[in-house]
Amino acid sequence: MGLTYTVGYKLSRIVAAAFRYRAYGREHILEQGGCLLAMNHESYLDPPFAGLCSRRPIHYLARKSLLDWPVIGSLLPRVNVIPVDQDRVDANALKIVIKLVRAGECSLIFPEGSRTEDGAFLPALPGIGLIIAKTLCPVVPMRIFGARAAFPRGGRPHLFKEITIVIGAPMRFTEADLVGAKREVYQRLSDRVMARIAAIENVRGKSG
Repeated sequence: MGLTYTVGYKLSRIVAAAFRYRAYGREHILEQGGCLLAMNHESYLDPPFAGLCSRRPIHYLARKSLLDWPVIGSLLPRVNVIPVDQDRVDANALKIVIKLVRAGECSLIFPEGSRTEDGAFLPALPGIGLIIAKTLCPVVPMRIFGARAAFPRGGRPHLFKEITIVIGAPMRFTEADLVGAKREVYQRLSDRVMARIAAIENVRGKSG
């Protein structure tokens, strides 16, 4: 990890403690080889808290307007943030992720594309399906609980709210999953990943 990434990681741990953060299933995070982490999206807290689940550096997609923020914006590329234009299908950002995965790197993807406003899952966008189709990389499904209550979209943070991430077993794909028209395949793969995320239950209080 680079210095800025390491510092950001440690700061994220401090912030996570203020939100009573816990993660389950870290053993499912792949420590080698190209892969995707796929998680539902509830809050600005989602990316750094997902990063805490991994011992290896991961890359993040984030809306490019964040790079315009004073100070923080200039640091984001140093913590592996890939700017993405949310107003359209950003083919360039997807190509960067594909290249990273093929090079053996790990990237976090939110299949929904943007944060939920009411807590309900948003429809999966085809982007993650396209990446899977181009790389056949494994995908680790993750679900975050409590982040919206802790820091809702358009609201302010509420400290000491419980935030939990539960990580599922990696999903594997083969050429047989790519049969059909490209756009249909991309959406089908995205929907499959989103369904796996939605099926993850909150185990906090049920174990350990």
